Amino acid sequence: MSKRLYRSSSDKQLGGVCGGLAEYFELDPSLVRIGAVLLLLVAGTGFLAYIVAWLVIPLDT
Repeated sequence: MSKRLYRSSSDKQLGGVCGGLAEYFELDPSLVRIGAVLLLLVAGTGFLAYIVAWLVIPLDT
């Protein structure tokens, strides 16, 4: 059975994107959230990437 990427409905702060990425890559959700904030602050594209991921990645059920 292959792994699928979903937004998390249980481990979410805003849209569940970071929680879903953390589950998929088996990482601590806090590390993924810190990485997302750093991308937002450093590159400025983190916000756009988060919004696109929120729209594209389905919610787990």
